[in-house]
Amino acid sequence: MSTFTLRGCTAAIVLCAALPALAQTAPAKPAAKSAAKAAAKPLAAAKKTPPPPPEPVLTDADETQLAAAERAYLGEYACEFKESVNIEKHPKVAGYINVAWKKQVITMKPVLSSTGALRLEDVTGRTLMIQIANKSMLLDTKIGQRLLDDCVHPEQAKLMAAAKAAKLADPEGDAAAQARNGLGITPTGSK
Repeated sequence: MSTFTLRGCTAAIVLCAALPALAQTAPAKPAAKSAAKAAAKPLAAAKKTPPPPPEPVLTDADETQLAAAERAYLGEYACEFKESVNIEKHPKVAGYINVAWKKQVITMKPVLSSTGALRLEDVTGRTLMIQIANKSMLLDTKIGQRLLDDCVHPEQAKLMAAAKAAKLADPEGDAAAQARNGLGITPTGSK
């Protein structure tokens, strides 16, 4: 026989003898991997549920903050995209407001602005809720984005309905207001 054939036969015999040993060691590796994964799962689950953040330390509210808190519309707001937000007084400290949205409750400090809008400022500095006559909106101040818009409390809905009724009742007054706020250009018929 030639040396190449003899070497090939020898290699085939060695390989056949080694196959049962290889077959026994191969399943041990996946078992070790699955055991490592099972040990890592409790750690991963613990990382997914961080402990709740500590409750912020709230200072006593002054008279202006207490007055601003009284102007906040409390209760349920209907927002765009069928979302809602609920605003209640803080249960422990007077002059603060809790805003509940999704699964979070945000403690806010009410502040009256020079424009008449009510600002609800997050005590952690993350969010801001603005209440104006016809709607409210929740903003994320860190990323500069609206979280909720067109949130309307029943009192705001009443104010909007009253304004609409007053506008319909006095069309001349509405035209005069538009003239005062416009550019003074009256459109003529189209050409």
